[in-house]
Amino acid sequence: MQSVQLFGIPGLREIRPGDDLAAMLIEVVRASGLRIGTGDIFVVAQKVVSKAEGRIVALETVTPSPIALSWAEQHGKDPRVVELVLRESRRVVRMDRGILITETHHGFVCANAGVDSSNAPPGSVILLPVDPDRSAAMLRERLEAAFGARLGVIISDSFGRPWREGLTNVALGVAGIEALVDFRGQKDTFGRVLQVTVIAVADELAGVAELVMGKTRQVPVAVAQGFSFAGQGSGRQLVRPCNMDLFR
Repeated sequence: MQSVQLFGIPGLREIRPGDDLAAMLIEVVRASGLRIGTGDIFVVAQKVVSKAEGRIVALETVTPSPIALSWAEQHGKDPRVVELVLRESRRVVRMDRGILITETHHGFVCANAGVDSSNAPPGSVILLPVDPDRSAAMLRERLEAAFGARLGVIISDSFGRPWREGLTNVALGVAGIEALVDFRGQKDTFGRVLQVTVIAVADELAGVAELVMGKTRQVPVAVAQGFSFAGQGSGRQLVRPCNMDLFR
C-alpha cells in the first residue's frame, strides 16, 4: 500500500534579507527530530524565499506612473502597489472591478503579479523570487549536502483559480522531482489508451503541503515522505505556452 506523509516543520524565525535560509532550514529540521532520507521533498513557502533574497519593497520608495495613479484612484487601491504589479508583469490579462490579473515575467498568470502585503513588514510588500527554479536548486544543493540524501525541493505559493473558488498552493520552483508525470500512452482499467493525462504532481504536492503549513501558523516549510517521482522537473514546465492556451 502506497502512502505519502507530510510533516510541517515549526520553529523558523522571521526571515530577513540576506539570511542563510538553507542553514536555517537545516537547523529547524534537525531540531524537529524528523529523519530525512533519499526521496524526501521539502516544500518551502515563497514568502520566506523572497524575504531571504531581498525581494521586499518599501512602498515609500515607489513612484507611481500615471496609469497606476489613474487606475488606483478609480478602484480605491494604493497606487504604489499598482505600480509594482505593473512592473512585475509582462502583460496585463484583465483589469476589471478593482482586480488585476497579469502574466508575470516568469509566465505565471495570477492576481497582482504575486505582489503581496501579507506577512510583509509594515509599509512593504513582497515580490516573487526572480528565478524560483534557481532558488529551489540552490536550496536542494545545500539540503542534500547537509542530510547526505537525494532530495526534492518545491517553492510554493497560493494562487486563485479561474473556474473554482478558493486559493490553492502551486509550485513556482521545482528541483529534484518531476513537475509533471505523463501517463499518455498507458492503458486505463478497461484497456483504453490514455491520450491527455499529464498530472501536475508538483502542484499537487504543494497543495497538500499547505494543509500542514497554513497561512497563520508560521510554519513555512513542510517535508513530504513516500512520494516516488524523483527527476529533473522545473517550475517552468508547469507554465502553459500561449499557443496551447485557449483562454489567452
